Amino acid sequence: MKYSQWIGIAAAIVLGIACFLPWTYHPDIAKNFTGFFSENNIYGKPGKIFIAFAVVAIIFFFIPRIWAKRWNLLIGALTVAFAIRCFIVFSGCYRGICPSKQPGLWLMLGASILILVMAVFPDTKVPAEKKD
Repeated sequence: MKYSQWIGIAAAIVLGIACFLPWTYHPDIAKNFTGFFSENNIYGKPGKIFIAFAVVAIIFFFIPRIWAKRWNLLIGALTVAFAIRCFIVFSGCYRGICPSKQPGLWLMLGASILILVMAVFPDTKVPAEKKD
């Protein structure tokens, strides 16, 4: 794809922004959880990991080498796997109370999937083979 690198970079930036947006609203404590905040830090701070993955993905999107595109595929797969884990953990019900999903959670999941899709279709030029 012609613009796969730029779309992947934009998706990585959106992933970083989504970490600061509300992911879920918990009515029993009347608080929004984000990628950097959960009550008593019970879910950890997955925003730090997402930002690290996004920075590495951006670096690999900029490097025009085959090895970088292959490593970016691994980073994209790890990002999607961690996004699915966070989606399940943050939106899961507990003690009969189900938190409401906020747009940041969906944005995080969508941006992670988009990073992986853009890593699958890199814009690289493969050199032609020499014929002797």
